[in-house]
Amino acid sequence: MILALTIGVLTAGGVYLMMQRSMVRGVFGLTLISHAANFILLSAGVSAWRVEPLSNRGDQSVAADPLPQAFVLTAIVITLAVTIFMLALAVLGHDDDQRRAPETGEERES
Repeated sequence: MILALTIGVLTAGGVYLMMQRSMVRGVFGLTLISHAANFILLSAGVSAWRVEPLSNRGDQSVAADPLPQAFVLTAIVITLAVTIFMLALAVLGHDDDQRRAPETGEERES
């Protein structure tokens, strides 16, 4: 129940931030939504507490499925790369839609 509530709060916060005009808030909103997706992937693979998926510890029939854990680790790395890229774009295009374009020195032809 707590995990479902956490996923809902992260998704709602992410959607709220993505609806804002600022690029940085949009990036943080996308990051929150990706964290919610990671929790969904993790909850899909672990329905109840199970032992670690190591070969020499415990019975293999009660071991947790390592595939969703691998998906979550891969998604975290991809999310970090996309977040850094989008923040770099936000720095380069700071308030690009609210300012006048700088003069280039070219004269307009009449």
